[in-house]
Amino acid sequence: LTPAHVSSSVPNMERTKIPRIATPVPDLRDVLELLKPVTWFPPMWAFLCGVVSSGVPLVDRWPFLLAGIMLAGPLVCGTSQAVNDWFDRHVDAINQPERPIPSGRIAGQWGLWIACIGTILSMLVAWATGAWIFAATCLGLACAWGYSAPPFRFKTSGIWGPAVVALTYEGLTWFTGASVMAGALPPTHVLIILALYSVGAHGIMTLNDFKAIEGDRATGLRSLPVVLGVGRAAQLACMVMAVPQAIVVVLLASWDHMLSAGIVAALLGGQLVLMRRLLSDPRRHAPWYNATGTTLYVLGMLAAALGLGGVIAL
Repeated sequence: LTPAHVSSSVPNMERTKIPRIATPVPDLRDVLELLKPVTWFPPMWAFLCGVVSSGVPLVDRWPFLLAGIMLAGPLVCGTSQAVNDWFDRHVDAINQPERPIPSGRIAGQWGLWIACIGTILSMLVAWATGAWIFAATCLGLACAWGYSAPPFRFKTSGIWGPAVVALTYEGLTWFTGASVMAGALPPTHVLIILALYSVGAHGIMTLNDFKAIEGDRATGLRSLPVVLGVGRAAQLACMVMAVPQAIVVVLLASWDHMLSAGIVAALLGGQLVLMRRLLSDPRRHAPWYNATGTTLYVLGMLAAALGLGGVIAL
């Protein structure tokens, strides 16, 4: 070809466009899997504890109650799962390739868009529900993004990661439940109890890290089992779970909620028995403890809330 032929062919090549393949809209089934409904139960339970601890009758608060349930479960918690899956998509491609994003069932930028849409919807619902609930929701969403997204990515720390999850799953949702019912800032004694149970939940979140020690070590996540070793991390988790509950028992008794204090004390005693088996082989028994000891923990939350709300008394 002569230079003239070559030069004349270049514009034709530039005008030739490779057709773009449109990213398909995800199926609702895949979006629901991304939002992980199974994870909605803990914050919704804590929300229920907040509702009960307020001592306010449900009669005139049903719209706010339903809005709070939506916030605690599908909106804020579901959004946090979408955020986490988006920023962990490269890790999930190795460890969980069947998840919606790495499998391609939620393709392109849809995972990020779903997380953004969930964030906006959560803030709109919270704004319509009340000022304190809006503030708690904004903090919860900030924690959700900070947990998974750079530059913070709190999940890489064995201290801050579980702390952020415990705060959002237990403390903020309990706070939201109490605020929804009271229409104001919850009383001080309610704030103290929800704070103690949030601290204790740090130990529960640490136990969840036992299932991914190798993956955490390979990807640079400094979970407590990786940093401290399995045995010491399990001992610390048990102490962090038990001590706040013991303080709850003392406080409830000092506030004359004797029946509630007795129930929490009995449930704590059951956990201490179960902890002995957990500590004998933490990696093997952590899932078992999450199904047994953690159940006693959350039942204690409800017992404390019932006492605070005046539902159960001497």
